[in-house]
Formats: sequence, structure tokens, C-alpha cells
Amino acid sequence: MTVITTFLLLSLSLNKKTDWIDDATIYEVNLRQYTEKGTFEAFREHLPRLKELGVEVLWFMPIHPISEVEKKGELGSYYAVADYKEVNPEFGTMEEFKALVEECHDMGFKVILDWVANHTGWDNQWITDHPEWYTQVNGEITIPAGTNWTDVADLNYDNEEMRQEMIDALVFWVEEADIDGYRCDVAGSVPVDFWEDARVALDKVKPVFMLAEDGSNYSLLDNAFDANYNWYLLDSINTVANGGRASAIRSDIRRAAAVYPDGTFPMNFVTNHDENSWNGTTEERLGTSRNLMDALVFTAPGIPLIYSGQEANLNKRLLFFDKDEINWSDLSKQDYYERLIDLKKENEALWNGSVGGDLTFIDTTEKSILAYVRTKDNNNVVFIGNFIDQVTEFTLKSFDESGQYRNYFTSEEVTLEEGINLELGPWAYYILVRD
Repeated sequence: MTVITTFLLLSLSLNKKTDWIDDATIYEVNLRQYTEKGTFEAFREHLPRLKELGVEVLWFMPIHPISEVEKKGELGSYYAVADYKEVNPEFGTMEEFKALVEECHDMGFKVILDWVANHTGWDNQWITDHPEWYTQVNGEITIPAGTNWTDVADLNYDNEEMRQEMIDALVFWVEEADIDGYRCDVAGSVPVDFWEDARVALDKVKPVFMLAEDGSNYSLLDNAFDANYNWYLLDSINTVANGGRASAIRSDIRRAAAVYPDGTFPMNFVTNHDENSWNGTTEERLGTSRNLMDALVFTAPGIPLIYSGQEANLNKRLLFFDKDEINWSDLSKQDYYERLIDLKKENEALWNGSVGGDLTFIDTTEKSILAYVRTKDNNNVVFIGNFIDQVTEFTLKSFDESGQYRNYFTSEEVTLEEGINLELGPWAYYILVRD
């Protein structure tokens, strides 16, 4: 038996300020596609349902005005920011957004905004007033290197004045709208020391939660960010769903335990706005393994993400630059995600980062079976999944936490012990709890 001790030491003081994140699930809000009107006011009608769902952190994709110059599609990209201190009139007014944040807080939600620090749209006033704030090639402002993002202009982080204006804009939304943090777009393309300076400035206003859209530069987590993207796990999920070996997922969990700074953690997900629009729906990519992969996301170390429409069994790629409303007529998966969120909240072994439990892999006789137990004090949660599309019989070769467990979804009492023989159907799983 191999023991993976995740995030054992006390968190850095930076990462312990926002203790509301400890048992939280993040929910990404694609405001444009959420309702027919696509406004703050229309979205408010969904807050009671989201409260019932149990998500605690609402991540809003960028709410800023979108540049008209070089705009893609009819409505343009959220990520082509025309003004960092204004609200996109497509969504409503500043006052309506502030009222939405206040209502979210009153209901127990936290609100984080999507922030685009790497580039701006082409009609952002900064380009006119301060062209030196942008990356230039042969005297011409350029798009971000290595991309086809023709609707945005790359910012120059060698310019100290620009850095200060960007930090000022980040602080603005915390002071003016009382938001609770940021998800930061392409965070790894912006210097680490900028993010560290920004975090200090933000925490002077109030403790915030910071999520980096980055999966490999762990220095971002030393002093600036609390969490990043678990792209390694997502890649393995996609691979295993299409015939790859479950050992890839096991390796990803081992890697995460070794590389994350104390008090930080990955964000686990099977989809988000980019995955859905550009790489395919969960049905396209994962097929009948979807529920298994969701169960993995909620039991492996890290904070889970739900994207707009997952609970409505979203079965189409949402257009990125044009209106493409989510169909909410089928909420067949709402109860399923509610159960997974409750599972996380009710079991400290599954909490995020250093407040969660250790992970111990359970060896079995079959390579398609991935099994582990999360342990925190007297709370044990066992996950056993069959990562193949056929019925599998197997034996637990090693298991130190023998005893009576409760099947979380059926409430059936189960005795687990070393040497027990079990069977799982295609892409099936057990979640077993002892507390």
C-alpha cells in the first residue's frame, strides 16, 4: 500500500485567510448564454436553484465591455477587454452588478471575477493613451506571441506604470463591488512578481481567493495564487475515457501531492467554457464514463468545478462569440451534482488543500480499477472506480481501513476488508463512507 500525504503542513498565512474555500465547489457562470436576456437581472432568478445545488463560489466570466475593433463573431470575446473599470452593457449596469454581488453574499455565495491581465482589446483606451504599455514588434503593437488571438493586443509587463494601473483596476472591483477574488486568464503568461504584488494590494482591502489559469508554473502558487488548473488530470480523464489506462490518473494524483506548495491545491474539472466550446461536450469526449469522471473530480484532492449547464445535461458546444442560450428544460443531473457537493461538505476527508484528508491508494488485482481512501481523523471516504467499458471482477489486495462502510448513493452497509472480492459494471464506481 502506498500512502500519499497531501498538503500536510499548515498553510501559508496567505492561503489560510479565505477559510470559506475549505469545503467549497466552484461554479462557472457563462452569463451571456445563461438566459435568454443574458443579463445580471435575468441570472438572479437562478440563484435559489444554485443555492439548492450547494455551490459556494460563483465564478463570472469577464463582465467588462468588449472591444469592437477586430471583434470576432457578432458579440465578440469576453476576453477582449475594452475597459477594466466598466461593465459590459450587454449584461447590465454597474449598479445592477453590485446589487447582484450583494444578493449573492446575502445568500451565502462568494463571487470571483474572471480577469484578463495578459492582453486587452484593440479599442481599449490604453492603446491610444499609452502605446508603450503594449508589446511592439518593429514599432507595431502585436497580438500575444504564439496565438491566433487577432482580437487582442499583448501587454508589456516591462512597463512599471502599466503594472500599477492593472493592480489599481484589480483593487477597484474588490473595493467598489466587494467581490471575493479572481480567476486569472492565462496567468502563466504574466510575470509571477506582478501577481505577487497584486495579491499584496488585494489582501490589504480584504482576504481574497485567487485561481490561476495555469497548470505547470507552481511558483505562481508560492505567494500569489491559492489554486490552479488541473490540466494534467483533465488530459488523463480524456485519455482514459477513450481507452487509456487508469494508471495515468493514479500518476497524476501522485504528481499533485509532490508539487503543490503547502496550503494550495488544484481545481479539478471535466469541462469549462474552453473545453465545451472548442474541444467538445462531455458526452462527446467522455461518453458513458461521465458520471465516473465526475465522481473522481469530487473525491480526488482539489476543488471541484461545475460549468454552466452541466446540471442541465448540456449536450451542445456553446458558441463562443455569439448568442447561444443554454437549455434548462432538463435538470436531470441537478440532484446528482447536489449529492456530490453534499458528499464533499459532509466529509472533511474530501475538503480542499491542507484541511482535507490524506490519500492512500488501494492495490487491486485489476489494472482497470483505481481505488483510494481519503482519511481525516475518524472520517474515511473510499473511492473505487472501474475505468473500462466492461464488467470487471477484482480483489482488494491491500486495505488498512477495514470495517463497516455506507454506500453513499444507496445507503447500503458494506464490509470492506483486505481480500474481499468485488464487481463493477462498465464505468461504474463505489463511494463508501465511514465517519
